[in-house]
Amino acid sequence: MTMAKIRFRQAKRQRGVAAVEMAIIVLPMLILCFGITELGRALYQYNGLVKATRGAARYLSQQNLASPPAGQTAEGIRTNARSLALCGAFDCGQSEPLVPNLTLAMISVCDPVLCPDTHANVSTGEGTTSLVSVTVGGGDAVYAFESVVPWVIPDINFSPVRITMA
Repeated sequence: MTMAKIRFRQAKRQRGVAAVEMAIIVLPMLILCFGITELGRALYQYNGLVKATRGAARYLSQQNLASPPAGQTAEGIRTNARSLALCGAFDCGQSEPLVPNLTLAMISVCDPVLCPDTHANVSTGEGTTSLVSVTVGGGDAVYAFESVVPWVIPDINFSPVRITMA
């Protein structure tokens, strides 16, 4: 038998090997790809929660809730802060939440008037100050990330996001 015939027989026996190898590798690679994508989405949503909460706390820290400006009430200012955390505006109307599945019920605020024990006249190294805090998800209102591919990455319940400012 010549070398050419031997090589031809070996090549004939090797047909389909690449397809089999591809079939073995595709499933783990797809799972890895979907997993990385879903974890990226989860981090993106968590970052959105943190930024929305920070913006609401910043707004609330600039307000004087003990004596609100004319035409505003302390409760109106708190509602504005909660709306800022929800949709990025004072009046959400028909606008979508900044983060999917976020509701106004998941957002709470605490200020020197509502929480005088913990937020009024807090001692610092240079005197006393008052604090405000905005919390997303706490108690029964947990923010849950809903995975598109739960068979790769399950749904994730985020711990409460709380921002406190002076």
